[in-house]
Amino acid sequence: MDSLTQAALGAVVGGTVLGRRLGRKAVLIGAVLGTLPDADVALDYGNAIADYTEHRGFSHSLFVLGGLATLLAWLCTRFAPARDISLRHWWLFFGLCLMTHPLLDALTTYGTQLWWPLGARPSAWPVIFIIDPLYTLLLLVSILVALVTGHGRRAPAWGLALSSAYLIFAMGAKAIVETRLAPVLAEHDLKNAPRLVQPTPFNTMLWRVTIIDGDTHHEALIGLFDGTTSPMLETFSRGAELEDDALALSSGARLDWFAGPFLRYEIRRLDGVPTLVATDLRLGFPGFHPFRFALAQVAPDGDWQAIPPWQLDTPTTRQREALARLGQRILGPEPVLCTSDFVAERWLIAKPDAC
Repeated sequence: MDSLTQAALGAVVGGTVLGRRLGRKAVLIGAVLGTLPDADVALDYGNAIADYTEHRGFSHSLFVLGGLATLLAWLCTRFAPARDISLRHWWLFFGLCLMTHPLLDALTTYGTQLWWPLGARPSAWPVIFIIDPLYTLLLLVSILVALVTGHGRRAPAWGLALSSAYLIFAMGAKAIVETRLAPVLAEHDLKNAPRLVQPTPFNTMLWRVTIIDGDTHHEALIGLFDGTTSPMLETFSRGAELEDDALALSSGARLDWFAGPFLRYEIRRLDGVPTLVATDLRLGFPGFHPFRFALAQVAPDGDWQAIPPWQLDTPTTRQREALARLGQRILGPEPVLCTSDFVAERWLIAKPDAC
């Protein structure tokens, strides 16, 4: 999630745990603790893919944050005993303010390396977009009330309860979407295909489905207000014939660890040189994927030669139009948002008749 939301979550958690004893200070300290795990964005891991995949790593580990909470709790018990706050309450304060950060991140598309350093892929159960204004607003209102009134616990507790209820609603919305998707998967023999179901930007009413099917991937949008309208699949090439070449590169293997199998591969001529490019299909939608990386270029002998990976600029053509149509699409199946309209024809294999 964005830094403002994480600070707000830390603030309401801090107020809920120790607001009665620390007042406004619990809210303010909680806000600082809530953003602390994202300090890793200041680190340089050596190249664009390392920076991309190492974020939400060690600083988001439950092991690391649990140890940090224990240390901070012990220090406060040792040097601030006058407040008569037990070691257990200090640990709950620091532990929850710190660890709710990666747990919330785990509810977004890219997930979090909760179990670092065990080497497991990021844990992700996407039910909320990385920026959700309604979720954040519920937290901010409760913080404002706490700071104005000086009652550090009551308003944050309400804010935490309401924002948690919103997450439960999002989980229910996802279950509805998956129920509507099931007949389509059965019809196209895709029940066992890797798929990603996630909310579209800034809301939990319209959901994007991405399904990987060998050399192709399918896209669909399913809204809570779609009624009995059956989801439509648009099919795109994934460039899977280049996958082995990408995985032979250390940067490509790392990207596959982070995003596989939701990757597309292509050869693009950059600065006059054929270049192997990998795109993370998870964020954005066809035509507007922000994370695209150059992995290798053709050497004089015709083989792929690894290069320091770098991130390509995000395409912005017609982006405003696409977001406007996406907003209209939330209210019902019409107008149809044909994502293929924003994609170069070389990637499009099939689109619904309605498009």
